[in-house]
Amino acid sequence: MAEWLKVAKTGEIAPGDAKAVEVGARRIALFNVEGTYHAIDDSCTHRGGPLSEGAVEGTEVTCPWHGAVFDVTTGSATRVEGDDIEIEL
Repeated sequence: MAEWLKVAKTGEIAPGDAKAVEVGARRIALFNVEGTYHAIDDSCTHRGGPLSEGAVEGTEVTCPWHGAVFDVTTGSATRVEGDDIEIEL
Protein backbone atom coordinates (compact mmCIF):
# COMPACT_ATOMS: atom_id res chain seq x y z
CA MET A 1 0.00 0.00 0.00
CA ALA A 2 1.38 3.41 -0.98
CA GLU A 3 1.97 6.01 1.69
CA TRP A 4 2.38 9.79 1.71
CA LEU A 5 5.69 11.07 3.09
CA LYS A 6 6.52 14.68 4.02
CA VAL A 7 9.69 15.63 2.16
CA ALA A 8 9.94 19.45 2.19
CA LYS A 9 8.22 22.76 2.89
CA THR A 10 6.74 24.87 0.08
CA GLY A 11 8.96 27.84 1.00
CA GLU A 12 12.11 25.80 0.34
CA ILE A 13 11.62 25.64 -3.45
CA ALA A 14 11.06 28.83 -5.43
CA PRO A 15 9.09 28.70 -8.71
CA GLY A 16 11.37 27.37 -11.47
CA ASP A 17 13.75 25.78 -8.95
CA ALA A 18 14.44 22.26 -7.71
CA LYS A 19 15.62 20.57 -4.54
CA ALA A 20 17.02 17.10 -3.88
CA VAL A 21 15.63 15.14 -0.93
CA GLU A 22 16.46 11.75 0.54
CA VAL A 23 13.50 9.40 0.98
CA GLY A 24 14.72 6.18 2.51
CA ALA A 25 17.40 4.89 0.15
CA ARG A 26 16.11 7.00 -2.77
CA ARG A 27 17.19 10.47 -3.85
CA ILE A 28 14.24 12.43 -5.25
CA ALA A 29 14.25 15.73 -7.17
CA LEU A 30 11.38 18.08 -6.30
CA PHE A 31 10.42 20.82 -8.77
CA ASN A 32 8.21 23.90 -8.37
CA VAL A 33 6.53 24.63 -11.70
CA GLU A 34 4.50 27.81 -11.21
CA GLY A 35 3.36 26.73 -7.74
CA THR A 36 2.70 23.09 -8.61
CA TYR A 37 5.16 20.56 -7.19
CA HIS A 38 6.48 17.53 -9.06
CA ALA A 39 8.82 14.72 -8.02
CA ILE A 40 11.07 12.45 -10.10
CA ASP A 41 14.15 10.34 -9.39
CA ASP A 42 17.14 12.65 -9.03
CA SER A 43 19.31 10.45 -11.22
CA CYS A 44 19.49 10.82 -15.00
CA THR A 45 18.78 7.48 -16.68
CA HIS A 46 21.71 7.98 -19.09
CA ARG A 47 24.70 8.68 -16.81
CA GLY A 48 23.23 9.25 -13.36
CA GLY A 49 23.56 13.05 -13.37
CA PRO A 50 21.77 14.95 -10.58
CA LEU A 51 18.60 16.26 -12.21
CA SER A 52 17.91 18.56 -9.23
CA GLU A 53 20.96 20.55 -10.37
CA GLY A 54 19.78 20.87 -13.98
CA ALA A 55 18.23 23.88 -15.69
CA VAL A 56 14.43 23.96 -15.43
CA GLU A 57 12.38 25.47 -18.23
CA GLY A 58 8.62 25.06 -18.00
CA THR A 59 7.96 21.40 -17.20
CA GLU A 60 11.36 20.16 -18.43
CA VAL A 61 14.70 19.75 -16.70
CA THR A 62 18.00 19.36 -18.55
CA CYS A 63 20.62 17.01 -17.12
CA PRO A 64 23.64 19.09 -16.11
CA TRP A 65 26.06 16.36 -17.19
CA HIS A 66 25.11 15.73 -20.82
CA GLY A 67 21.99 17.67 -21.78
CA ALA A 68 19.26 14.99 -21.81
CA VAL A 69 15.84 16.56 -21.23
CA PHE A 70 13.20 15.09 -18.90
CA ASP A 71 9.55 15.99 -18.26
CA VAL A 72 9.20 16.63 -14.51
CA THR A 73 5.45 15.95 -14.56
CA THR A 74 5.84 12.20 -15.17
CA GLY A 75 7.09 11.21 -11.72
CA SER A 76 5.66 10.45 -8.29
CA ALA A 77 2.35 11.83 -7.12
CA THR A 78 2.74 14.93 -4.95
CA ARG A 79 0.40 16.94 -2.76
CA VAL A 80 0.62 19.96 -0.49
CA GLU A 81 -0.84 19.78 3.01
CA GLY A 82 -0.57 23.22 4.62
CA ASP A 83 3.01 24.14 3.76
CA ASP A 84 4.27 20.53 3.67
CA ILE A 85 5.11 18.90 0.35
CA GLU A 86 4.35 15.19 0.42
CA ILE A 87 5.07 12.49 -2.14
CA GLU A 88 3.38 9.14 -2.54
CA LEU A 89 5.66 6.12 -2.57
